[in-house]
Amino acid sequence: MSLGHLLEGNPVARATRASGLVFGVSICLCLSLWCASGLAAAEPVRVAVLKYGTVSWALEVVKRRHLDEANGFVLDVKEFAGTQATLVALQGGEADVAVTDWIWVARQRDQGRPYTFVPYSTAIGSLMAPPQSEIRALADLNGKRVGVAGGPLDKNWLLLRALSLKETGVDLESRVEPVFGAPPLLNEQIRQGRIDAVVNHWPFAARLSALGYVTVEDVRDAGKALGIDVEVAMIGYVFDQPWAETHPDAIQGFLRATEQANTLLKESDAEWEQVLPLMAAPDEPTFIALRDGYRAGIPDRRSEQERAGAAQLFEILGRIGGERLVGGLREIPEGTFWSGVED
Repeated sequence: MSLGHLLEGNPVARATRASGLVFGVSICLCLSLWCASGLAAAEPVRVAVLKYGTVSWALEVVKRRHLDEANGFVLDVKEFAGTQATLVALQGGEADVAVTDWIWVARQRDQGRPYTFVPYSTAIGSLMAPPQSEIRALADLNGKRVGVAGGPLDKNWLLLRALSLKETGVDLESRVEPVFGAPPLLNEQIRQGRIDAVVNHWPFAARLSALGYVTVEDVRDAGKALGIDVEVAMIGYVFDQPWAETHPDAIQGFLRATEQANTLLKESDAEWEQVLPLMAAPDEPTFIALRDGYRAGIPDRRSEQERAGAAQLFEILGRIGGERLVGGLREIPEGTFWSGVED
């Protein structure tokens, strides 16, 4: 007969067990109330993201591992179908943080809207060609149909144009037939042979590399060839500076938590098993390409050298993209890169 059955018939044991149960329930209730009061006191940070964007990978780690609670805030992820919608949410007060490039921030500051930027990723994009193609350098693109994701002001495209000017003295735009379109559509176009090469954002370039497509030019390497010695994060977390200054615990907690999440993603393969459902990776090669591409783009947020590199990059992009890209700016406005990141 088990100890439990013996105790069932003992009135003293039953009373003791009942009192213990009451005590345990009381402790649980107290802990629940304490946790609830702690979470109630924690500030929410509302983050606007693309529904299928890579930012969601880090934020999934933050939520699953309760890194938001550990850092004194509550993460509220708001998903949108397009980048413009995330920025509208930020500007309209529906979100505290969004993700975009620092050139957008620079133009906003020039117009009196004090948004500021913290680096999220140095990964940009690549020029990709089919494995059977003879295209292996920019010089091989003469007369070719080249897909360009994001339109004529896409930063990848502008940097490749600048590199072509430096290497050959001729603007790439005048040597090829650009085909502008959405990233997934252009991937499909090159797979169907309707374009000869494609300049695409890094997640879509990674998907092509998993299929055997060749990286003709990594845009990060193009930056180095143009004299930029450090990798510059084009994409980052963007928020209103006055909001950050009045909610310092919330923004610092958010930045700490996302940095902790990135550390886990950089160092732990097992962590990616939990992120996999968000990646839409149809096979292991695609999964590995996306994982490795993300890891390669994790930046050093505190690099002063990176800001100097950004100034060089701004000059190059402004020269090629002109006023349509940078407006009337001649340099990056002070405050574009947030100086309040904790060491």
